[in-house]
Amino acid sequence: MLLAHKIELRPTPEQMVYLDKACGSKRHCYNQLLAHFLKPENKWSKNEAYQHYINVLRKEFDWYNEVSSRVTRNAIDDLDTAFKHFFRRVKAKQKAGFPRFKKKDLRDSFALRESAKFDVIGRELRIEKLKTKIELRQPLRFQGIAKQVTISKRAGKYFASILVETEDYNPNDVDRQHSVGVDFGIKSLAVLSMGKMFSANQKLKASLKKLAKLQRNLTKKVKWSNRRAKAKLAIVKLHFRIARQRQALLHELSDYLTKNFDVITIEDLNVKGMLKNRKLSRAISDAGFGYLRQMIEYKAQLRNCVVVVANRFFPSSKTCSCCGKVKTNLSLADRTFTCECGFSADRDLNAALNLNQYGLDTLQPDLKCTPEQS
Repeated sequence: MLLAHKIELRPTPEQMVYLDKACGSKRHCYNQLLAHFLKPENKWSKNEAYQHYINVLRKEFDWYNEVSSRVTRNAIDDLDTAFKHFFRRVKAKQKAGFPRFKKKDLRDSFALRESAKFDVIGRELRIEKLKTKIELRQPLRFQGIAKQVTISKRAGKYFASILVETEDYNPNDVDRQHSVGVDFGIKSLAVLSMGKMFSANQKLKASLKKLAKLQRNLTKKVKWSNRRAKAKLAIVKLHFRIARQRQALLHELSDYLTKNFDVITIEDLNVKGMLKNRKLSRAISDAGFGYLRQMIEYKAQLRNCVVVVANRFFPSSKTCSCCGKVKTNLSLADRTFTCECGFSADRDLNAALNLNQYGLDTLQPDLKCTPEQS
């Protein structure tokens, strides 16, 4: 089994210079190769890219030799992947998205995909052509063979994503309940059919105020000055902090669901359509529903759970979870669902109960909840 662990690095100033140089070399090589194949006479070929890299780029830019040769060599693999995605989308008649040039300081990274080029020992990382070992903020979570490392830089911080081949991971190390329905929302990020609620990101409003202040401050700085660079970095760091806060909340929810339930039923939300609501678009975007669904699905696969995605037009909020009658006149302002049969519950809880039953009915009729399971 292959598992990845992303760990923050604590490099010395000398090590930072090497890491920045490696990121820059890989980015430069990628851009030079892309520029070569943008010429009408050059048709993309991975073999041709390798020949151009060896015979032209490494001779012209001898400073590539200051970092591991695999750093720049892997730029060919990355560009090959980008072209494969481009041709696949063209064939499928989707929006093509031609490979783009990489910009400095925007998601800088480089990879070492051969075990001989790096090593992880305790809380230290060794990489080729760097004489000293880089300190890791924490040791690897998994025991096994490190197969690949990707070093990235975000908001002035450095991270190592280490891919490990391991056999010591047990996905079924806790007792799990049978099934759960999950209703996503803005006021509450998620309400579960067993009554548990996960609150939405409450720090966004304060962060947005601080962000607006920093952006006003940036406009007062002289272009290309050191003070403008510092002001810009402060904005990047705040964006990064907001993203980390969001990720932490989504990881908490997806971990809880996949560790505690065998069957998870979620909604197929039309996020693009929801973003058209100008009053709610910022809150919807911050909630990260699409990313949350990806997290739940890949963690469910890892932990042997079943994820059921309800039909987009399933009226989970308007259906009574007790008698099954649909209440067509329910508006967004109605936060409590009340049915003629006498049933009354929070709107989101009622939707979660309906989603739970939808999942069980979808899998097979004899999995329907008994009163003890619901």
